[in-house]
Amino acid sequence: MPQDLAARALEHLDKRRGAMFELLERFVRCESPSGDPNALKEVLSLLEESFVDRRFESQVITGKSSGGMLLAMPKGRQRHRPHQLILGHCDTVWPIGTLNTMPARTDEEGTFWGPGSYDMKAGLVQGLFAVEALEASGAGPLPVTPVFFINSDEEIGSHDSTRNIIRFARGADRCFVLEPSLGPNGSLKTARKGVGSFSITVRGVAAHAGLDPGKGASAILELSHIIQKLFALNDPDKGITVNVGTIDGGLSANVVAPQSTADVDVRVPTREDAERIERVIHALEAETPGTEVIVEGSVRRPPMERTPGNQRLWQLALQSADELGITIEQAAAGGGSDGNTTSLFAPTLDGLGAVGAGAHASNEHLVLDKMVERAALLARLLSLPPLDEAVPREV
Repeated sequence: MPQDLAARALEHLDKRRGAMFELLERFVRCESPSGDPNALKEVLSLLEESFVDRRFESQVITGKSSGGMLLAMPKGRQRHRPHQLILGHCDTVWPIGTLNTMPARTDEEGTFWGPGSYDMKAGLVQGLFAVEALEASGAGPLPVTPVFFINSDEEIGSHDSTRNIIRFARGADRCFVLEPSLGPNGSLKTARKGVGSFSITVRGVAAHAGLDPGKGASAILELSHIIQKLFALNDPDKGITVNVGTIDGGLSANVVAPQSTADVDVRVPTREDAERIERVIHALEAETPGTEVIVEGSVRRPPMERTPGNQRLWQLALQSADELGITIEQAAAGGGSDGNTTSLFAPTLDGLGAVGAGAHASNEHLVLDKMVERAALLARLLSLPPLDEAVPREV
């Protein structure tokens, strides 16, 4: 896609900004919490319709434990061409009825507010309009076929969809993730921490706290020791965080606690850190006589690291942004996404979605004008030749 076609794509998107904002509002008004299959069916249907309007073939893949997934690719695509994966999710953290207290609206400053708008329905809209702009600009069949995969369980760990994500990422030339950008400047995400979840159960022995305390073994006492060991694993300088988020246990105040549990969140910047922290947590042993420790869990979302392939893709994004007169920066995010998974198999660039703030918060919002330029940036990236042919230049 020559630079003049990139400019034409931006011009097309600027003329279509009204339609883009209208589709965003339709998506946001279609509430789609992760655990509601009927609601997710509705938003997947709207996505399918939107892809068909842009001459894409699409199909909904039935989920085993989720609301399903959508796969879309161009009609009449040429076989045996390399493919690029464009990844997103249509589920949100917001329950049905949230629009009553967080209505979808646009203020006088051109900021759009609404549940799920920033994370990440605006990114889905930008993806749709990016491919529309490519066709309208006369780009023709792309040298790398765009394949969209949109799941409906990302906010709850992508347990159902990860198998398919790996399937489409494996062998992909590159992957673009339509998650929201980071910070007020809209930085692209070239690194993400790995995310782990652990459940720790301590089993003890019940006894009357007044009559026979010596016959008991307190699970709560042992858990208190475990918690201190877990918090000692925190290393701010390395970016490692270990947080005991919830604890539970005991029967009543006059009973030596026979059981207690803790739920633990782990964030790590490298796979080496992930493996080490996993080993340490699973090796925890009881100090209190008569108790035992049972550990379950792992770092299920591996870190997205700044691999050579990921950094090469970032350099091409920097070059593409320069061609369009857009300023972009790269940053590392503490949260995980499905990009953590794809980065294991293909060069990945994340945060290509909305510019705004308030993910998972009552002030969720995005800057509408930024949708136009970010969709143009994605269009330019989708038009690039295979990575082994694309040579970044200094910008």
